[in-house]
Amino acid sequence: MVLERVWKGLLAVAVLLLIVILALQTGLIADPWADDTRTLHVLDEDDDPKAIIEVELADTPMERYTGLSDHDSLADGEGMLFIHASEGERTYVMRDMDFDIDIIFIDANREITSIEHARAPEPGEDGEALEYTGHGEWVLEVPRGYANQTGMEPGDEVELVAE
Repeated sequence: MVLERVWKGLLAVAVLLLIVILALQTGLIADPWADDTRTLHVLDEDDDPKAIIEVELADTPMERYTGLSDHDSLADGEGMLFIHASEGERTYVMRDMDFDIDIIFIDANREITSIEHARAPEPGEDGEALEYTGHGEWVLEVPRGYANQTGMEPGDEVELVAE
């Protein structure tokens, strides 16, 4: 009788642990011990940084959906890095955006594949209709014009610095 209760208790703990692990991996709940910011370097052909950007990580479905729409602006050297589980074609929209951005698509090899210069929707305009598509596993958003200002271009490599 006692042994049966111990086994049931262990089974309940194991099931609960499995549920928490799956919820963390799928992004249903945020990792409470994770740091949400990192430093990203865009490297030139000599592996020297042509841009150093402090990025907020958007690595859960909710964070990727919200994106920068809850921000009033970004300063040069700031951005948001959207992290997807795999490489593929991605379409980003300007939902609820108040400012223009550059959208930089980065493949699984950490190479910039394309850069889009996105404008914020006009008053009364549906931001969902402003679509920008590219190929990548990561998508970096920075203030509009920052990619040109720093000389970023397709083929540049990026490096996410461990903090």
